[in-house]
Amino acid sequence: MSEGIEAIIKTAKGVREARDYSGTAPITTHNNKRRLTVASWRTLLSDWGTGAVIPVAVIAVWQLAGSAGWISPEFLPAPLTILSAFADLAVSGELVHHLGVSIGRAGIGFLIGGILGLLLGTLTGLFRSAAYLLDPSVQILRLVPHLAIAPLIILWFGFGEISKVVIIMSGSFFPLYINTFMGIRGVDNKLFEVARVLGFSPLQKLRRLILPAALPGILLGLRLSMAVAWIGLVVAELIGSQSGVGFLINEAKQNSNTAVIFVGIIIFAVVGKLIDSLFRIIERKFLYWRDSYQG
Repeated sequence: MSEGIEAIIKTAKGVREARDYSGTAPITTHNNKRRLTVASWRTLLSDWGTGAVIPVAVIAVWQLAGSAGWISPEFLPAPLTILSAFADLAVSGELVHHLGVSIGRAGIGFLIGGILGLLLGTLTGLFRSAAYLLDPSVQILRLVPHLAIAPLIILWFGFGEISKVVIIMSGSFFPLYINTFMGIRGVDNKLFEVARVLGFSPLQKLRRLILPAALPGILLGLRLSMAVAWIGLVVAELIGSQSGVGFLINEAKQNSNTAVIFVGIIIFAVVGKLIDSLFRIIERKFLYWRDSYQG
């Protein structure tokens, strides 16, 4: 957050505290804060409960149909069967091992691709000549699907870790690049006028005005890049791997073990959701000062 924005927020807090002290606005006591916290938690739990109604109902009907023999266990194992397969993998240590390998691959690919996307997006966003030169080529590459380039990457780098990281990196690069580029290009021209009046240097203009204004787009790009990196991980591990959750699914497919396939799918879904929720928390932390952000 820029220093100017922080100063505005501090000023607003000072005005509010002054109004509270003068009696024109009610003073928030410790008990009032406590009641507000309890109320917020009740609202959150209520929202979670409402959102869980459909999944719980589906799982209950699914288990009932499986126990009654209405569904073939080879086609669709019952939830308790999937839970048993999950417990067996967890106890044997396979689950932790394969999940750790997958998260490590996704993290390295996302880190490299995200940094490159952020740097190139900033470059093309700030300089029109760079956008004319680089953006058309990037847009052409962006439209090539993962599955189309994965065989070529494997041909170049083999079935080792490098090919998997490159596949993940190629997917995580583009969302952050596009959102950084569009976020910088969407900065209000009035901010540049303010920078000229205040005599900001190019570095001050970038740090105190442009990047804070483009931050919503950049954070959205981070979320999308992480999601695409996680999808790229699935592609990389299913094509050729000796470890990871994708390898676990592939091995279960060869052994016709449908329950373990569902375990792998659920792990991908749950971990992906947790990562997305982490980025939502980061958004709340860095964007709470924006009037237009509703978190």
